[in-house]
Amino acid sequence: MKKIPVVISLILIAFSCSKSNNKNKDFTTVFEKTKGSETPEYKTVISYYQDLAEEFSGVSLFSFGQTDSGEPLHLVVYSQEEIYNVDEIKTSSKNRILINNGIHPGESDGIDASMMMLRDIVQNDSLKEKYKNSIICIIPVYNIGGALNRNSHTRANQNGPKEYGFRGNSRNYDLNRDFIKQDTKNAAAFTEIFHTVNPDVFIDNHVSNGADYQYAITHLFTQHNKLGGDLGKFLETEMRPSLEKSLKNKSIEITPYVNVWGTTPEKGFSQFFDSPRYSTGYTSLFNTLGLMVETHMLKPYKIRVEQTYELMFSALDFGEEKSTQIKELRQNAVAQILNSKKYPIAFKVDKDNPTELQFKGYEAEVIESKVTSGKRLFYDVNKPFTKPIKYYNNFVPTKQVRIPKAYILQQGWHRIIERLKNNQIQFQRLKKDTTIKVEVNHIADYKTRTTPYESHYLHYNTTIKKSNQNIKFRKGDLYIPTNQNGIRYLLETLEAEATDSFFNWNFFDTILQQKEGYSAYVFEDIAENILTNNTPLRNKFEEKIKTDKNFAENSRMQLSFIYKNSPHFEKSYLRLPIFKVF
Repeated sequence: MKKIPVVISLILIAFSCSKSNNKNKDFTTVFEKTKGSETPEYKTVISYYQDLAEEFSGVSLFSFGQTDSGEPLHLVVYSQEEIYNVDEIKTSSKNRILINNGIHPGESDGIDASMMMLRDIVQNDSLKEKYKNSIICIIPVYNIGGALNRNSHTRANQNGPKEYGFRGNSRNYDLNRDFIKQDTKNAAAFTEIFHTVNPDVFIDNHVSNGADYQYAITHLFTQHNKLGGDLGKFLETEMRPSLEKSLKNKSIEITPYVNVWGTTPEKGFSQFFDSPRYSTGYTSLFNTLGLMVETHMLKPYKIRVEQTYELMFSALDFGEEKSTQIKELRQNAVAQILNSKKYPIAFKVDKDNPTELQFKGYEAEVIESKVTSGKRLFYDVNKPFTKPIKYYNNFVPTKQVRIPKAYILQQGWHRIIERLKNNQIQFQRLKKDTTIKVEVNHIADYKTRTTPYESHYLHYNTTIKKSNQNIKFRKGDLYIPTNQNGIRYLLETLEAEATDSFFNWNFFDTILQQKEGYSAYVFEDIAENILTNNTPLRNKFEEKIKTDKNFAENSRMQLSFIYKNSPHFEKSYLRLPIFKVF
């Protein structure tokens, strides 16, 4: 066993150089030993992959950074030509697939399915040959803190396993809301893994509920209109149908994620819109084809794991078959975005253009509750049906922005700069103080959640007002060109009106508070002088008194109006520290 030297900021462990030729070690999983009723503890999962790496050529185990739990985030890598150094992944021309497990550790299906899948590949020469053009990367357990918080009760609706982890991480964050804001060490470590692998296909394994139906597994692909261009069309017209067909050939029925809460599926439902806070929304920012697996928590655990296992093999098959085409589409994606000149940052469901599904559900009715004094929704599993329903999987843009040549970010915003670096965004520092003509954005309006959401009071319905100004920038400010692989990331985070922008996630809240003001008894004399010497402002002031009754009756509003239109009013109030160069 050889330890690989540390690479960049990674703590790298690889059990790969002196593999044992003794294949007698038992790699039967806890899931299999318990006939599909149990999932292993975190330490057992890692030990399993350590043993695989020791025994089988092609398997390496690396660790990246640290999570909030204090444990590093592991990555298992399989390649027929063994990977000794993570830089070999970056430079490889092979199909690269990244599988994420245990983001919600109570949803452990992917943890067990991945263990069996990788073992079956390395123990089977025909499978090794079949996937010789693939690098398969697996995060065994992403939410380690949640996995260590093991119990049998918090998944109240779930049909197995007997014990499992908790949804929140060790700081009680839901990691599937943290990909853009990166409040956790987990998210920072994931970002390092993601950009190291640069996957062509990403799979995130989950379990879900919301309604009852016949399917044990559903899929949630990156929303194809949001992904856009040829890549989005490929996802919707080739990848999704191919995986559905592959599973059907294995006698597994699959349907789109049943996005239903408080109603029943036969009334129709829309595709889940995965904004960049979610895993597949985040990975799409770097032109990766994303798939979230959602097994149905009411179905037996054994079936759920087995179907997750089969879906991952179908995804591997598709990646092998379409590897060249996927890489070309990803390579051309940035040019397509730039050529379009505009980028959509907000969408709505296209109610006029649904897809018809032959949906396999159960008859439902509202009956008297035996527990409360009210009524309850009841699905009768003895009354299955197959009905055509409307599936709204098309979205249309409601807001677009013009793509700038570059953004300029003032240098003091260190938390933003840290995230830009984590996501390998290219930028240059201005070498001297420079005056540049830019578009300036001020916040015009916004709403804020009244209750905390993942440690934030999230803004929404944000609007901006624009102006063109000559701004003097300081030496060291960041000049960030948009012509780079991270263009989507820049547009989704730096455009304040985008759903998961840095503004909406409270990174710029200090601009929402005035820092300077005036005392009325002093400013009265100054205001009189301003109106005397500024005829356009005086005319505007007098017209507002004539046309606005509230304004005319409120002397404080009048004085404030003069102040805000004077040189004394601070320029930084409501002004975003992000400027656009066209």
